[in-house]
Amino acid sequence: MRILLFTGKGGVGKTTLAAATAARLAAGGHKALVVSTDPAHSLADAFGVPLSADPSEVDSLLFAAHVDSRRLVDQSWRELRAQLRTVLTGAGLDELDAEELTVLPGVDELLALTEVARLAGTGPWEAVIVDCGPTAETLRLLALPDAIAGYLNRTHWKGVAGAAGRLAAHLASLRRLLADPDVAAVRLVLTPERMVLAETRRTLTALALRGIHVDRLVANRLVPRARKWGGPAASWLRTRRAEQDAVLAELAASTPLPVQVVEHRAAEPVGRAALLELAAELYAGSEPLERRHDPAPLLRVRTAGSGYELTVAIPLSDAADLDLARVGDDLVITVDGVRRLVALPVLLRRFAVTDAEADAGGLVLRFQPDGAGR
Repeated sequence: MRILLFTGKGGVGKTTLAAATAARLAAGGHKALVVSTDPAHSLADAFGVPLSADPSEVDSLLFAAHVDSRRLVDQSWRELRAQLRTVLTGAGLDELDAEELTVLPGVDELLALTEVARLAGTGPWEAVIVDCGPTAETLRLLALPDAIAGYLNRTHWKGVAGAAGRLAAHLASLRRLLADPDVAAVRLVLTPERMVLAETRRTLTALALRGIHVDRLVANRLVPRARKWGGPAASWLRTRRAEQDAVLAELAASTPLPVQVVEHRAAEPVGRAALLELAAELYAGSEPLERRHDPAPLLRVRTAGSGYELTVAIPLSDAADLDLARVGDDLVITVDGVRRLVALPVLLRRFAVTDAEADAGGLVLRFQPDGAGR
């Protein structure tokens, strides 16, 4: 089973492309579920049919659902929170502390992610297509297993058995699911505009720091080429398409990821037939489940003179706000406010960082023997 997560800046058309992908998979004989975690709930509009929180049949082999985070909070979180409060109070915490510790940040998003994993694991699907919220919400969603597990470890919940232990184990399984490139991949949708390109680059970096695999980019809503047409409208089209082509060339030069392009349509693609037509362009020369880009190893070490070079495979733009620190055997990397601790290879733990720079392969750090020893 594959899980494909579609996300991007709000308004770039990710919902339509997710729906088109699911429709093509079903038309090709794959049993597919497309599920939306976007609070806007526009997936039903793309198919032109009503949808609910439970998977419903849209067409042969094609099912769809909307995740209702508020309903999940009402049904699931209240019970779990009561269980945790009982366990924590029994562990010696007073009632007030137990109450405070069971108010987790981002519980709506956590339960939405949990529901996607549940649907993926309990249905007969060959593919689960996820229409995620806009980029910022998706980054919070994908970061939650790590963030909440860290929260548990920093609080009195650490080592508490029962409900808290089950929650920690569940978060770990979610993290493994999201970080497995054989199972999960992100399809990052953008429109070829400078501001969207800048956000796309930041998103690629943030996802790489999270260990989430992006296997392709989709540039949506390119204006059609004017060919030999004349007049003011054709002139506008040529100018606009030239601007978009320049953005795409800049994007292609900055990432090894394949970029697929989809032209803007005069009529909004609604319904299965229109979505299949869109998918034919989107996947021209490829198939939705095809892996077109394998993730590079996060860390690569090579000898360099009397020391070593360590490459951390994260994409960095010239404008990225980068901060590096070393804490014991960990390298702390912070890019545009997103932080990750990376355990240094054993080979480098007795060496000191002497220099760092960014190149096309990512962040390159140089290590030399630490005269002080360790």
